[in-house]
Amino acid sequence: MRIAGITLPNEKRLAYSLTAIYGIGLSRAKVICAQAKLDPAMKTADLTPEQENDVRRAVEQYEIEGDLKRTISGNIKRLKDIGSYRGSRHTKRLPARGQRTKTNSRTVRGNVRKTMGSGRRKVEKT
Repeated sequence: MRIAGITLPNEKRLAYSLTAIYGIGLSRAKVICAQAKLDPAMKTADLTPEQENDVRRAVEQYEIEGDLKRTISGNIKRLKDIGSYRGSRHTKRLPARGQRTKTNSRTVRGNVRKTMGSGRRKVEKT
C-alpha cells in the first residue's frame, strides 16, 4: 500500500506502519485509524481497497512529507533572516532550546573527545 509516495510495510500493524510517513507519529496514526473506522491492530496487508482509500482520505487532511519539511525549513530560514537567537543557534548547528552543550550535543558539534580510562595504557617494551 502506498500513501503520499511512501510504501507502507505490509507485515506491521496499521497504526505502526502509518508512522513510516514523515509527520505521522503513533498518536496521529491512531487518530487516523479512528477516522477511517479501522482497527489499529489489523495488518496493513489485510486492508481492502475501499479501506485503503479511507486511510488515504484521512491522511490527506494533515500536512505530511514534502509540504511539512518545506514548512519547517521555511520557519528555520525565517528565524535566521530576522536574526533571532534561535536562528543563530540553528546557523551554528547548536541546540536551540536551552540544552547544555558541555557534556551533551558533542557529536553534532563535531568535536568528539576520546576519554582515557585508567589503566588502559599499554607499556611499550624496549
